[in-house]
Amino acid sequence: MLETTVNFLNALLWGKLLVYGLVGAGLYFTLRLAFIQITYFKHSLKVMSKSRQGCDDGLSSFQVFCTSMAARVGAGNMAGVAVAIGAGGPGAVFWMWLIAMLGMATAMVESTLAQVYKTRDQDGQFRGGPAYYMEKGLGQRWMGVLFSIFLIIAFGLVFNAVQANTITGAMEVVFDISPLYMGIFLVITSAFVIVGGLRKVAKVSEVIVPVMALAYIFIAFVVVVMNIEKLPDVFMLIINSAFGWQEAAAGGVAYTVAQAMQAGIARGLFSNEAGMGSAANVAASASPNPNHPASQGFVQMMGVFSDTIVICTATAAIILLSGDVSTGSDGIKMTITAMTNHVGGWGGGFVAIAILLFCFTSIIANYSYAETNVLFLAGNRKAVLPLFRVCVLGMVMFGAVAKISLVWNLADVSMGLMATVNIIALLLLSGLAVRVINDYRDQVRAGKTPEFDRSKFPELNGQVEEDIWQDLSASSKTKHS
Repeated sequence: MLETTVNFLNALLWGKLLVYGLVGAGLYFTLRLAFIQITYFKHSLKVMSKSRQGCDDGLSSFQVFCTSMAARVGAGNMAGVAVAIGAGGPGAVFWMWLIAMLGMATAMVESTLAQVYKTRDQDGQFRGGPAYYMEKGLGQRWMGVLFSIFLIIAFGLVFNAVQANTITGAMEVVFDISPLYMGIFLVITSAFVIVGGLRKVAKVSEVIVPVMALAYIFIAFVVVVMNIEKLPDVFMLIINSAFGWQEAAAGGVAYTVAQAMQAGIARGLFSNEAGMGSAANVAASASPNPNHPASQGFVQMMGVFSDTIVICTATAAIILLSGDVSTGSDGIKMTITAMTNHVGGWGGGFVAIAILLFCFTSIIANYSYAETNVLFLAGNRKAVLPLFRVCVLGMVMFGAVAKISLVWNLADVSMGLMATVNIIALLLLSGLAVRVINDYRDQVRAGKTPEFDRSKFPELNGQVEEDIWQDLSASSKTKHS
C-alpha cells in the first residue's frame, strides 16, 4: 500500500505539476532577471573569491557555500545521475543541464529572499529560509509551517536515509562491509557532528567538500582524456536521446522524451535543489560580502552550477564513456562498474570512498537545514533538538538497510511537496526579489561596493529585524547631524 501511494504521488507531482512548474519558474526568473546566470557569471566568480570573509554574527559565505554543497553533492551526483540514465536514457543528462541553468536563476531569487528575511536565534546565529520569508514576507505562517514539515520529513529524515542507503550500497559492493555495521558507524559519526549544531556542520563541510570535489573532478577529467575520441559521439548521444531523435538510446532499450525529461528533471532537482527551498535555509546564515542580500544569491548560483554542470556531468561522462549503461537503475553499482572499467580495480574503491565522504557531509548538512525549521516550528526553543536528533539518527540507520527503490521514491515525493510550496512563495515574492537584485546590479554598474539600504524598500518595515539590515538613509542623517 505504501509503495502504491508513493508511486501515485510521484506520477502526479513529477509527471504533471513539477516538470512544468520548475521549468516554468526557472524560465520566468531567467527572463525577469535578464539571463543573470549568464550575464553575471563572471561577477559570481568575483563574489566567490571574496566569500571567505565573514563576521562573528554569522558564517562566511564560503562556509555556507560548502555546507550547501555538502547537501547537494552526494547520492544525487553519483547514484542519482546513474538512476536518471537508467530510467530515462542518456537524454536525461541534457534535461539535468537545462534544469540547472534555469535553476541558477531560481537559486538566486530564493537565496536573496532568505537573506532579506533572516533573523537571529538565541545564540545570535543568523537563521532563515523559505519558512521565514513565507511568514514575514507573505504574512502566512501556516504556509511556513507546511513547508517546514515537508522539509523536516524530506531532509531531516528521508534524504538522510537515501544518503545512508547509498553509502552502505557502495561499501558492500566494493569492500563487502555489512550494511548493518556500516549503519552503526554512520550513526556514531553523524551524532558526533550534529550535536555541535550549524557551526560544527559548516566547519566539517569546509574541510571535506573542496578536497573531495576537486579530487572527483580530476579523476573524471582523466577518464575524459583517456576516452577523448569517444566524447563527440557521447555528446551527440545525449542530445539525440533528449529529443527522441534516436529510438534505441542505450543498451537496446528505447526511451521516450517524456521519460528522459522526467528522470533528468527529478534527479537534477534532487542534486542541485534549485527551487526546492532547501539551500536557502543555510544561505540565510551567512554574513555576505558585500553586505547585500543579493551577494549571497550569486554564491548560491555558483553552487547550482558546480553541482550539476560540473560534478553531475563528470559522473555522466564516466558512465557514458564506459559504453555500458544497461545495468538498470541501481545507480551506485552502475557508477562503480563504469569507473572500474576505466581505471581498473582501484576505481571502485575511489568511488566508494568519495561516496562515503560526500554522502556523510550530506547527512550532516541535511540535518542543519532541518534544524532551522524545527526551531521555526518550536518558536526558537532549542530544548526540542535532542529528540529530533535521535529521530534523524534513527532514519540514518533505517536507510542503511532499507530497500533502495522505496527510499528513492519517498525522497521524490517529499522533495516534490517542498518544491511546490516554495515555488508558490517565490512567485508571490518575486517582485521584491527582483527589485533587491536590481538594486545590487545598479550599484555594481555605478562602480560602488553594493550595500543594502532598507529605506529603499519601505514594505520591509516591521517585517525584518532592524539590527540586521540598517536604514542607511537614517544613519546618514544621524551622522550628518
